[in-house]
Amino acid sequence: MKPLILATLLCSGLWAQATKSTAPAKKAPAAAGGGSLLNPATLRATAPEDYKAEFVTTKGNFVIEVHRDWAPFGADRFYNLVRNGFFTNAAFFRVVPNFMVQFGLSANPAVNKAWQNANLRDDPVKQSNKRGYITFAQTSAPNSRSTQVYINFKDNTFLDSQRFAPFGEVVEGMDVVDKITSQYGETPDQGHITEEGDAYISKNFPNIDKIKSARILPAAGAPDKK
Repeated sequence: MKPLILATLLCSGLWAQATKSTAPAKKAPAAAGGGSLLNPATLRATAPEDYKAEFVTTKGNFVIEVHRDWAPFGADRFYNLVRNGFFTNAAFFRVVPNFMVQFGLSANPAVNKAWQNANLRDDPVKQSNKRGYITFAQTSAPNSRSTQVYINFKDNTFLDSQRFAPFGEVVEGMDVVDKITSQYGETPDQGHITEEGDAYISKNFPNIDKIKSARILPAAGAPDKK
């Protein structure tokens, strides 16, 4: 597959139609600050200029440092998603060796539905898609970023000219990111994940790696709120 096609498939706004699950959706957790993951409009906190997010996964932990001046819309969206538990139990559903690992579909189908059209304005590309840098996925359409992100396994500079704007980088645990299983490659269907959440993942991809939890780390010198 050619790189241009791969880039196009880094989709955030492309929500394929799939058979809906008959299983009842799990209730979305209450969000920090009184908002709700089922109401994206309530999760619009402005992120700190620089912050770190720790991800606890089935392969180990890694830390992402985000710089708001790189891509403010992306940095704010990621901050709100992490802070409010969006990534809990989410799968690394697309892993392409020597390219990138993609995640950002909720384990809860009701949450996926709520965020389906919560798209972001494009950020100007100020940084290159280097190894370890994290970027929002998107379709070929402008302003199509939503909740899906990817981490580059290598320097993917060809993405820079296609509106893919990095907003942070892995500063600890890149070796953990490298170990995320590629057993299922690009097989997990994004439409089914959107409609069925973790029920689809757990049934069909038992060895897939997942995010156990994610949190915003306290700033240096600040007390750790748990």
